[in-house]
Amino acid sequence: MSTHSNNRILHIPRRFSLDEWGGTEAVIKNICLAQSDMGMRPEIHTSLALSKTKSEQMGGVPIFRYPYCYPFLGLDQTAILQLDKKGGNLLSWSLYRALRRAKNVRIFHAHVTKRTGASVLKAAQLAKRPCVVTLHGNMFDVPESEAADVVAPQQGHFEWGKLFGAYFGSRNLLENVDAILCVGYSEYIKASAALGKDRVHFLPNGVHSERLKALPGEREKTRAELGFTDESFLIGCISRIDPQKNQALLIKAFCELAAKDSKLGLIICGPKTNDVYYQKLVTQIEQSAYSDRIRLRPPVEPDSPAHRGLFAALDCFTLPSRHEPFGIVVLEAWAAGCPVIASNVGGLQKLIHHNTNGLHFESGDVNGLVVQIKRMREDEHFRQQSVSAGQKDIAENYTWSQVCNQLENIYQSVEAKYT
Repeated sequence: MSTHSNNRILHIPRRFSLDEWGGTEAVIKNICLAQSDMGMRPEIHTSLALSKTKSEQMGGVPIFRYPYCYPFLGLDQTAILQLDKKGGNLLSWSLYRALRRAKNVRIFHAHVTKRTGASVLKAAQLAKRPCVVTLHGNMFDVPESEAADVVAPQQGHFEWGKLFGAYFGSRNLLENVDAILCVGYSEYIKASAALGKDRVHFLPNGVHSERLKALPGEREKTRAELGFTDESFLIGCISRIDPQKNQALLIKAFCELAAKDSKLGLIICGPKTNDVYYQKLVTQIEQSAYSDRIRLRPPVEPDSPAHRGLFAALDCFTLPSRHEPFGIVVLEAWAAGCPVIASNVGGLQKLIHHNTNGLHFESGDVNGLVVQIKRMREDEHFRQQSVSAGQKDIAENYTWSQVCNQLENIYQSVEAKYT
């Protein structure tokens, strides 16, 4: 239990939609619920992006959403939706006013940078309270190609919101916040070099292992529903449908292997954050000679029986990302008892130890991925050994209680400047 008399903590993400789930939402949800269990009063304040519900409760944690816009002339609804789904630099004056009116706040915790993050800092400064920001892989460790994709919908449109960015001080956000938290280790290294180690902290994500353990019969039931037998060897990726995740590479590797392995099957499941890319996957599957062994599934609710069942059905989880800040789905796979293959990028470089708790391949290297899938397919002993090593890592480093205890220590360290 916390000893603080004032435990009101405001978490501010760019968006928080219970229907458009992603890694950032999972992190904020679990931190808030853990903080509530610790006797704190977390709240989520965000925009109405991808949600029409202005206020609701999530396990006793209040969520408040506010009107917003993208301050660019001439954006159509397609562009706005794309910005909502990923990386849009939105403006919400209503959110800022709500933060300014908030009383007795212990910590302002931004999970966003740019205009919105800077508005959180401005509100904290005026309230003379600490402000910390979590970088969910959106600043120092983003490939140029992905950064370009994020801002593509607003290209060629006049930006009338620059004055608001200047007022909030968005360009100097990271220089002025009390602490910067990085979920990815590679971003932590780069941020530390740029901003100094005294304010930059590595704070990984966590997992509720008990929620991913399959119940008796779930593996068989899910495989039957997917149209696969017990003899099938299923590889899969449960993640956002987005070029960042590079499911197209996984389909290509699968097709090479399926030509010689009639028992191999592929499952791809996740919410769409890029409709054009999704259609590309659909076409790629339709044109494959092995489309009858590929399942492209709609998203499932996190921590639900369907979510648990999908992991249980897999024999190998594969994450071929071009860029990955942390890789919370790797923790979920281990917790579910599923061995992991992942590209050697971002936070995955620290999370996965090649030949110990999983297998790496170079991002974009289809031949490298084929080799590692074949090894995992043929080496049952290593599959079991790698899962055991991954579950040991979870127990030692990646439970939500451990993460939130580290976060509380950071909160207390920044509060010292305000007493």
